[in-house]
Amino acid sequence: MTVIEIDHSRTRAKAGVARVDTRKRAAMATSRVVPQAVSGRIRRIKWAILVLTLSIYYVTPFLRWDRGPNAPDQAVLLDFAHGRLYAFFIEIWPQDLYLVTGLLILASVILILANALAGRVWCGFACPQTVWTDLFLLVERLVEGDRRERLKDMNTPLTAARALRIGIKHSAWLLISLMTGGTLIFYFTDAPGLVRAFAGGDVSATALTWIAVFTGTTYGLAGFAREQVCTFMCPWPRLQGAIWDPEAFTVNYRDYRGEQRMSAKKATELRARGEAAGDCVDCGLCVNVCPIGIDIREGPNFACINCGLCVDACDSVMTRLDRPRGLIDYESWRNIERGHRGEARVSRLLRPKTIALTVVSVGLAAGLVGLLATKATGAIAVLHDRDPLAVTLSDGSVRNAYTVKLLNKANVAHHYTLAIKGIDASLSIVGHDDGTPITVEPDGSESLRVTLTSASPKDADVVFTARDETGGTVLSTSDRFVAR
Repeated sequence: MTVIEIDHSRTRAKAGVARVDTRKRAAMATSRVVPQAVSGRIRRIKWAILVLTLSIYYVTPFLRWDRGPNAPDQAVLLDFAHGRLYAFFIEIWPQDLYLVTGLLILASVILILANALAGRVWCGFACPQTVWTDLFLLVERLVEGDRRERLKDMNTPLTAARALRIGIKHSAWLLISLMTGGTLIFYFTDAPGLVRAFAGGDVSATALTWIAVFTGTTYGLAGFAREQVCTFMCPWPRLQGAIWDPEAFTVNYRDYRGEQRMSAKKATELRARGEAAGDCVDCGLCVNVCPIGIDIREGPNFACINCGLCVDACDSVMTRLDRPRGLIDYESWRNIERGHRGEARVSRLLRPKTIALTVVSVGLAAGLVGLLATKATGAIAVLHDRDPLAVTLSDGSVRNAYTVKLLNKANVAHHYTLAIKGIDASLSIVGHDDGTPITVEPDGSESLRVTLTSASPKDADVVFTARDETGGTVLSTSDRFVAR
């Protein structure tokens, strides 16, 4: 297990802390992690977030949103078949993917901001891997018992009763995985319609294949890979090492208070004689409850997901021993260093880095809102003929030809009137009467053959406009008129 050794974490062995030998450390790194259940305020917060996130995931595909005629009424729909992404009042076409890019950039900046404030707090509380792993662990504990019972069963021969418990556990895991995979498919098609198709046995092989893939992925990652995903498969721990912030409030062990470790009885005896004694009784509960299987007392570790379960575990022990809570707590590394020097702790959540990231996040969010608010329901594109660029007519006038494409993103038909600006030329639409509006069907497009004829030709930029007679907006784009 790779440990980020920082400053005084290297000196703890000199303070009499028992170290794990190399062979035992290697065994710990490769053995299965069996976390123990724990209760406390942080565990309650994690349960609340688990219920909230799973409720959002499973319920969202069935929410309805009225977009008018000729449009799907599913609130969130990734309609790849028709090139549309719907999210309540937002509708994104392939031409609007810059909005998705902006949203991904905003999410990245927010994630970096969260890291600057509290490290891998996203990983510990809201990451899908963490949420589903917690759910699978809950099932495992309900069926097979807590850590002690499961470790005991691992070292005993398989019995019929244990085989039954294992079967029940895996059946429940598979059911959860099937619900997860099936729900994910609902985001890509009409959810109620697919449910009815399932009930009638009329489901496509493609849908069944993807459900099987997502079911297997959930079952494998949450049931078996678990901490290996967070430690080895996910790239975020490596990035975390690059952007680690000593002022962030991450899970840390106040070793200046906890060392040297000893039993509660011995500590009481030493304190009665006026000698120093640490608060840590080396019970190992902080290690037992860790879903990653690390010992936070060894110093900052890149694998720590900042879930805070060790905080609840240590606080429960300190409470029973009538000692101050917070031996393990959300604390900045700078404050750990200040504690070593006997200085008062300082909270620096507001600092230039976090302020700048907050300003950038707000700016990006405001920009995206502005782009969404001003996003047109139509578009115009012009392509100049290349061969020939211009044709000289018998009367000396010059004609240029273009292909004009009108796109209607609305759910009702729109009528556009074409015009030009920038040059003295007459506009003609092949196959249409001049000056009559062009009808573009809902969610459709119309390609037009357009010619411009100028009696006094000159090279100049020309602006094509399409006035929306239905909505009143004006679409425009520019091209070049070539005189020769």
